[in-house]
Amino acid sequence: METNRQDEIEIDLLEIFFLLKRRLWILLLTGIIFATGTGLITNYLIQPLYSSTAKLYILTSSTSITSLADIQVGSSLTKDYIQLVQSRPVVEQVIENLNLNNTYEGLLQQMTFTNPSDTRILVIKAEDPNPVLAKDIVDQFVEVSKVSISNIMKTDEPSIVEYGYVAEKPVSPNLLKNIVIGAALGVFLSAAVVLVLYMLDDTVKCTDDIEKYLGLNTLTAIPLREDEKKTRKKIRKPWKGGRK
Repeated sequence: METNRQDEIEIDLLEIFFLLKRRLWILLLTGIIFATGTGLITNYLIQPLYSSTAKLYILTSSTSITSLADIQVGSSLTKDYIQLVQSRPVVEQVIENLNLNNTYEGLLQQMTFTNPSDTRILVIKAEDPNPVLAKDIVDQFVEVSKVSISNIMKTDEPSIVEYGYVAEKPVSPNLLKNIVIGAALGVFLSAAVVLVLYMLDDTVKCTDDIEKYLGLNTLTAIPLREDEKKTRKKIRKPWKGGRK
């Protein structure tokens, strides 16, 4: 009994494989259509974004870098510095200095604040459709942040490692990645439709289907002549008048 079940599963998988192989042109055509559509949407409908990055050094000029305790304190304070940099006073000051139309929440959505592991560097990144404005935003963030951190922490101002740069190429959208995703999605959807139609089709087409679906043995089969095959393939159109 177990062997029969395994045979049925293998036969079904084999049928599906040959079914998809016969419909390979449909899968490829759908993939090409989806890839082309995704490429056109990416090029003409999605606005490109440019990125710029600036960096702050957590340890101040008065901190002795030879002291292990000072370095450990600098590492532990990095998370506090990230919270201070994205605080409302700092963000709203950046908006005011650049005369931006953004809200506090809107500008934060454009920003990314990270601390690379095992470093005392605070990385501030901005994304904007205007590459020059992206640079201006991160530059203002490091300028405003170092003053704010100094006032709140009662220490010297952190050092600026580097200011932002004007990017020449957008960081998003990724045209090649979107095309590949679109092609894969098209192939997957077309394959799913083909499989669903195949599973819903319960018509008997050959002697194997009679044994499989009806459980009956076929005693004999009468082949059609060539002229009968051609006649059955023709589509009979009804007459416009008179008897059909």
